[in-house]
Order: sequence, then structure tokens, then C-alpha cells
Amino acid sequence: MAVPTVTMEVGNDAVALITISNPPVNALALQIFAGLKEKFTEALRRDDVKAIVLTGKGGTFSGGFDINVFKKVHETGDNSLLPNVSVELLSNTIEDAKKPVVAAMQGLALGGGLELAMACHARIAATRAQLGLPELSLGVIPGSGGTQRLPRLIGLPKAIEMMRTSKPITSEEGNKLGLVDAVVPPAKLIDVSRQWALDIAACRKPLLRSLHRTDKLCALSEALNILKVARQQAKQTARNLPHHLICIDVIEEGILHGGHSGVLEEARVFKEKLVLSDTSKGLVHVFFAQRATSKVPSITDIGLKPTSIKKVAVIGGGLMGSGIATALILSNITVILKEINPEYLRKGLETIEGNVRGLVSRKKLAQDKAEKSLSILKGALDYSEFRDVDMVIEAVIENVPLKQKIFSDIEEACPSHCILATNTSTIDLNIIGEKTRSQDRIIGAHFFSPAHVMPLLEIVRTEKTSAQTILDLITVGKAIKKVPVVVGNCTGFAVNRTFFPYAQGAHFLVNLGVDVFRIDKLIADFGLPMGPFQLQDLSGYGVAVAVGKEFSSAFADRTYSSPLLDLLIKSGRNGKNNGKGYYIYEKGSKPKPDPSVLPLVEQSRRLTNIMPGGKPISITDQEIVEMVLFPVVNEACRVLDEGIVRASDLDVASVLGMSFPSYRGGIVFWADTVGAMHIYSSLKKWSELYNIGNFFKPSRFLEERALKGIRLSAPASTSSATRSRI
Repeated sequence: MAVPTVTMEVGNDAVALITISNPPVNALALQIFAGLKEKFTEALRRDDVKAIVLTGKGGTFSGGFDINVFKKVHETGDNSLLPNVSVELLSNTIEDAKKPVVAAMQGLALGGGLELAMACHARIAATRAQLGLPELSLGVIPGSGGTQRLPRLIGLPKAIEMMRTSKPITSEEGNKLGLVDAVVPPAKLIDVSRQWALDIAACRKPLLRSLHRTDKLCALSEALNILKVARQQAKQTARNLPHHLICIDVIEEGILHGGHSGVLEEARVFKEKLVLSDTSKGLVHVFFAQRATSKVPSITDIGLKPTSIKKVAVIGGGLMGSGIATALILSNITVILKEINPEYLRKGLETIEGNVRGLVSRKKLAQDKAEKSLSILKGALDYSEFRDVDMVIEAVIENVPLKQKIFSDIEEACPSHCILATNTSTIDLNIIGEKTRSQDRIIGAHFFSPAHVMPLLEIVRTEKTSAQTILDLITVGKAIKKVPVVVGNCTGFAVNRTFFPYAQGAHFLVNLGVDVFRIDKLIADFGLPMGPFQLQDLSGYGVAVAVGKEFSSAFADRTYSSPLLDLLIKSGRNGKNNGKGYYIYEKGSKPKPDPSVLPLVEQSRRLTNIMPGGKPISITDQEIVEMVLFPVVNEACRVLDEGIVRASDLDVASVLGMSFPSYRGGIVFWADTVGAMHIYSSLKKWSELYNIGNFFKPSRFLEERALKGIRLSAPASTSSATRSRI
């Protein structure tokens, strides 16, 4: 592994070229900061140096601060590991230098990398470089002067937007805004930067210190109004993310009391309030966990090379099948879409075209790219087109005999190397493929709806699935811009199985007398996009009933069944599909609670008769959230105990597949934050209090971890009976 270094070369033109080297993205590790201090001090001291150019090696300026340091701070609780560079290096050494310093940026200039560049006296960028401050996506704020220098370079509104969204801009846009002084071809970057630095030294161009500038800042009253609006927006869109408001406060400090004061306040809150916050811990955990998903022991580390997947057949043109086909053609993979009759095929192809055209209309896809994608899509009504496909993805309804018949058919119709995948969300793969001979090629490719939008791909392996098949599907997942998570085989796999108690806990609470809409509001306040009842409205009651039957059959001892869904269906309701559910759905307005559903709720309560004395119980908001989510944690413990999935992978899958709030770190990470003992004690209490079978009964894994004081995410000991399936 390469050692992070900073080098300096002084040319015949008296320009010192200081270069950051820490591949692959020149992250600002602690050694880099020390090297920058050393080289800048030397360059400023030497009489043969008139000016300085700062750049990065290997086509990248810097991808930002080394996030591994954050990880160490979180593990140790020691924020003294963070370097104090904001004032000493960036302000005193670089920005206040008597010799001009020019940043030569290409590739990435993100986070601390862009902050470093903004401390220089000019910025020259190569074409299509990416510039941004993504720190808020990691639960912190820019910590090296970014909250102060960016508004002074591009104006307050755009600076707030860049920080709030964490989205980068191109060097071309940066040039228009004033962040970049010139955009040049990569081959000319260093030469132009050297000349620019010499021009400043010779007073042909001005030496501008970003922190001292005020020309881009509006009048104080206008600035305060912009900040007020930004606060209101943050309270609406980032309710559980206090660092968004803190970022605005720090910007305001600089507006009111000057850039230097703002830099000091920025450094203080970064270190004292934010870097050790639960929000930062959760977001950093998800950042690293997501990057680890594609590193699968005995699959990605045994020297196998992925097979090229050029042509894929998708069986079923419904919502899932059309979404999967859309994702494939957008990544230049030829698709054969098969349906059972011309009408269904026409609808499927039209849906795919609509998906693609929609991206064009929203300016997310170029017209020529759309036409190219649609040109590699073809429809079929039989298996004759399957003779040269590299993979088949079955995406029909959750019907076991139908899926078994399809797998028997495609085994005969497809070449011997073809991957046989199913998009089933719940059914055990061994059941689907039990009538086929090619067990090593059978795999689950579980997409989440809408498949061309949702980022997760749950890859389900059986005990017979070959390593090559798994690796190939991981590769396809990456090619179509999905995050692949490899899991073991069981009913519901990792994600749906973990979350099957989610709606059941909510239904239990309703029958206990808790208001439907109160539950939904509290879960939304916790951070999920919507509560369990609005989610059922969205997916349709038929799906909820079908999935419920699968889990009731597989885990009969610990499922909770409520009559409410059946009562809703019998009354002619099917959620958003027909505009009749728990909520009223009117075009152009947000869903509103439907009071006409309350008599059905009361009927469900009478049928279950679990309210003590027939009256609703008094229950706190916190208890409601816990009674919905702790059973989910309990099932996650069983999934971990059985070796179905790694804890960090389940965290990523819960965030990307179920929209569990990323700032809580995923379902297992959050559970560790709450504490295994509290979860265990609560479940045990409810299990003894309510006579509803084993729904709340703590799992063996949870009990063991709680009593021993071990984190749920900690690896299983070698003495554990757990048999790994991943």
C-alpha cells in the first residue's frame, strides 16, 4: 500500500509545484497535512521560489478528508485525533502567505480538498472536474473554512444549496459562479496554473484572499433573510438532522462577525458538537458499510473473473419486470422482454418506454442515449429468443407452480452458461428451482420497486449456487448502478424477512386501541418516509395479504394476524390503487386521513378483543415506535444468528431497500445505539403482558447478546453454533 506523501519541485520559472499523493483519490490523511505544512513552509522560506502551485497526483486534486480518521474517532471517542488545520495551515500558512498560491484542480476537489483549494489565491480547473462540499451527508459540516469561504466566492444562496444538498458542481459551472478562475484542458492545467501564479507575483493579476472578500456577499438584511429561509427549509426537509441548522448558524457567525470568527466557530462546533454525534456515527457507518457490500468472502477474493453479461431475458412485463428491463437497457445491456400474450407484451414495452422518456423529460437522460437504450429492447412471446441469452430474470407473480414451470422451461431453452435468476421477494429459492437440474446457476435477483430507481439489489444464494454465478450478478448489479448485497436463502431472505414484523406490530397496536394515524405520524417523525399503514395503502392490500401468508406459513409461531386488512378489502378498499384506504387520495394534494375507515378499525378491535377492559390503553410515543421497530430488530437478530446476512450488509439493505433513515446507521446499528438490553427487556415485558403467542418473544441471539453486554453487530464467536450462509 502506497504511503501518503507530499512532494515539491521547484522549476526554472521559480514556481514550486507541491503535489499531493495518496491514491486513489488523494484523501487528506494526517500525513498529508503534515507534508503540506512542511512543503509550504519550505517554499515560503526559499528565495528561489516566487510562487506556488498546489495539485494532486494521478488526475485528481483531492477527494477530501480521510474518512478513516472519522471512523477512528467514533471507535475511540477521542476527537483529539482530528488535525487542527483550519487556522494554522489553511488560513495562516496558505491564505495569508506573501507568495501567491494557485490550486490546479482536476478530477475531484471535494470536501477538504475544495476547502484547501479555496484557501489558495486562485483556482484553475481542468474541464469536467467535480467540485463540492459533501460533509453534511456524513453528519458534520465543512470543517476547514468551507462554511466561510464558499459564500464569499459564489454568494450565499448557491453556497447554502451546495452544502445542504452535498451535490458537486462541474468546473464549468464553478467558473460561471466565481469559484474557479479559469477552466482549461487537463494537458494544459499545470502550465496555465504556473503562469497564473507568476502573473499574481508580478502584480499582473490580483492576489485575492477568499476569507477577506465581501464583494459576493449581499447586504446584511438580505443575508439574514436568506439564512432565515434556509432555516425554515432545513426544519422541513432535515427534521432529524440538527447539523443542517448548525451549519447555517456557523455561516451566520461569519456574516455577522467576519470570516475569521466564522472559521473559529466552525472548527469548534465541528469538533465539540458534531464529529461524535449519533448522526455522524450513523452516516459514516453506512458510508463504509455500503463500500463493503461487494467484498464477499470466498467469492470476490478467490481470483475469479466476471463473465461478460451482454444479453438478458426478463420474464414478465409488469411493474417489476418493466423496471428491471429499464435498468438493464439504460446500462447498455440488451433485453428480451417475454410475456404470455400480445396485449401484456405491448403494455410492458410501453411501460419501459415511458420510464425512459420520463428520464428525458426530467433532463436526467439525453435524447440520443434514450433512443440507443430503447433500440436494444425487444419483445417475445415464446422462448425462441432465449438461445443466446447470458441471464434470465423471472419477474412474474408470487405463484410457486408458475415459477417452477418457468424455471423448467428456461433450463431447456437457454444455453448451459446462462444464469437462472428470480426476482421473488419471499419464496425460498430451493422451492422455485426444485424441478431443475442446474442448481449451481439458480440465484435470486431481488430488486425493490420501482426497480429502475431503487438502488438496492439483494442477491440471494442457495447452498448450491456457484461462486461464479454470484460474482457475475454482483458485476451486473454494479453495471446497472445498484448496490449489491449478497444474502443467504430463506423465506423473505434478509430484508423482507427482517421487516415482516413491521406492519404486524403496527396492527397489534391498532387493535390495542392506538390511533392508526398517530402510529404513522410517529414512524414518519422517526425518519421513515411514511408509516406502515400509508405504506400498505401504497403497495396495495393484495400484496400485503399474499406476503403475510408466506410469512405466516414459514414462521407461524411468531406472526401476529389482524382481521383489519380483510375487513378493508371486503369493504371495497385497496389503498391508493382505487383511492380508498386508510387515507383519502386526491390528485394534487397530500394524502389525508380517512375518518370513514374508523368503524372498520373498531370492528377489528372487537374481533381481536385484546384491549384491557375493552378500553384503549395509555401508551407513550416512544413505546409506540419501539413496539413497531423492536420486533424488527428481534427478527434481524434471528437472521444474523442463522448467518443469512452480515450485520453491516443488513444495515445497508435496510437503508436502501426499506428507507430506514441513513442517519440512524441502519437497523442493526440503530439497535446497538439503543442498546440490546433495553430492547430485550422491552420485548420480554410485552411478551409476558400480552397473550399473542411468540410475536414479542426475544430471540436466543438477542437474549444472549443483551445478557453478556455484547453489541448485536459484533461478529459471532468461533464457538457459536451459527452456520454462515454468506
